[in-house]
Amino acid sequence: MANELNLSNIFGSVTQQLAQKQETLNEADDYNHNHGDHMVQIFNLIQGAVSQKQDQPVAEQLGYASKVVKEQANSGSAALYAQNLSNAAQKFSGSELKPDMLGTLVQSLLGVEKPQPAPQPKQTGGFLGSLLSSLTGKKQTSQQGQGLDLNDLLQVGMAFYQSKQEGDNNTQAIMDALMAASPIGQSAHRAQSGSVVASTILDFAKSL
Repeated sequence: MANELNLSNIFGSVTQQLAQKQETLNEADDYNHNHGDHMVQIFNLIQGAVSQKQDQPVAEQLGYASKVVKEQANSGSAALYAQNLSNAAQKFSGSELKPDMLGTLVQSLLGVEKPQPAPQPKQTGGFLGSLLSSLTGKKQTSQQGQGLDLNDLLQVGMAFYQSKQEGDNNTQAIMDALMAASPIGQSAHRAQSGSVVASTILDFAKSL
């Protein structure tokens, strides 16, 4: 039976996956060894918050979840996700949650923002260009001045190349590239949990 597309179901799935990997995420945290605990707490709070506001617009659900996480969780990861939820609320203002918006939800939660337009002498095509476009939300174009951001291209492209060199499949390689473009990916344990969050949401779309 297909899952109903709503934030409560999405974040419930994320919480379940994080709980299954809680100990692994704790072990990946070289500092306090409690990152898994924090992530489960954060997404439990998020899921509970959006459940309370299910009859409200998506933007209001996300905004309320941001407030709850900010007030009830005090970890560094909680601060990041509270801010990203607030950004997500702005992006979903006036919009409904649809399957083709799940990518936007992932980008918002991970803090992957669209780069500012910058003049580019050449355009980047092929797979990496398509990959970067999907991550940044920027369409490829032949017009000068609207090309792909070079710094993002190098960052995402190198992460994808390295991941493939290490024998990862395409899905894992794309997750690695996504983490490379996200502030959350700047620490290894947060990158690991961020991949769980992203992959769970994207997998949720397959069950619709």
